[in-house]
Amino acid sequence: MPYETLRLDVQDGVAHVTLTEAGRGNPIDGAFCHEMNELSLELVDGVTKGVVRAVLIDAEGKVFSYGGDVSVFAKAGDDLPGLILRWTSDLHMAIARLQRMDAPIVTAVHGVCAGGMAAFVAGSDVLVGADDALFVAAYTGIGYSCDASASVTLSRRMGLARARRYLLLDEKLDAQTALQAGLLDEVVPRDELAARAAKLAGRLAKGPTRAYGEIRRLLLSAEDQPLESQLELEAQALSRMAGAADSREGLTAFAERRKPVFTGR
Repeated sequence: MPYETLRLDVQDGVAHVTLTEAGRGNPIDGAFCHEMNELSLELVDGVTKGVVRAVLIDAEGKVFSYGGDVSVFAKAGDDLPGLILRWTSDLHMAIARLQRMDAPIVTAVHGVCAGGMAAFVAGSDVLVGADDALFVAAYTGIGYSCDASASVTLSRRMGLARARRYLLLDEKLDAQTALQAGLLDEVVPRDELAARAAKLAGRLAKGPTRAYGEIRRLLLSAEDQPLESQLELEAQALSRMAGAADSREGLTAFAERRKPVFTGR
């Protein structure tokens, strides 16, 4: 489907998603939340059909995103609580869907990445930042609590104590600080960001997609389940993978001492 706030291009198994509202700072608003929900449906459908095997997210403009559109918040008045529920209904469904699909997500962040967008990108499997990246908590600075999975994704990346400090003190983390805190996986020069992220996404797109999905979902439940329950989830996932084409190819390639050629099946 055509989008107004983002662009989708699928090539060689990589679904390249680009935020395109550069003139407005790529804000999170009603249109973005709706389109992100629609995008999540399209991506999951692509994964099911074997067309999408990895997702690459980046943004146009000087900043990645200023987060929630505060100008809309200010104008909404008494209608704002209902407006937020409608926006998050779309955005949160999209996040849940993206977190549970087989295809892993690589995100390339440059410039300012604030509020809900910092939380959103923290849910990436690999998060690469340019050396000019700046992660701004933003929420408490305007008297708000967090959304967009911030309480989950930030605490899983940085640890609960560090995420608490980041959110409560409305911190701004430059690229190196974010790397040390665990928020970023890599920091590269700005002019190398696109190529590095594309290389990582391309590598994942050639991997065992179904195995990636099982691992992604297992990690989602790792902190919630008792040990015995998590072990059973691992056993069932591994059993499912034992009958997959990619696992058979992996074993055959190992025996033949060659690099496996995975098809995502």
